[in-house]
Amino acid sequence: MHAFDVLGDPVRRRILELLADGERAAGEVSAVVQAEFGISQPAVSQHLKVLRDNGFTTVRAVGARRLYAVDPAPLREVDVWLQRYRHFWTSPLDALATELARGRRARRLAEAEQPPPG
Repeated sequence: MHAFDVLGDPVRRRILELLADGERAAGEVSAVVQAEFGISQPAVSQHLKVLRDNGFTTVRAVGARRLYAVDPAPLREVDVWLQRYRHFWTSPLDALATELARGRRARRLAEAEQPPPG
């Protein structure tokens, strides 16, 4: 399965978002996803399996618990693929950052010119 096929599903993207903060138990991930998407525990397990089988997550057993974590390798591949298109948004974002900085500077100057209250 291609990386974008894996990432194209909102449930799998949400699982990766949850795991981005660190390793989590399958039951914890399942509870959050079930509540947010209204799907069954077996459906969540299938999504975890797709992520694991396609290298997006790792799993380790600790007793009866299964702990999932993000494996960044496939995400690096996506980042490399996106590099070709990054110029479409980096220049506009750089320009936005410049305008925001100008606005902050103008506010600071305006505040410095105001007489103290009272």
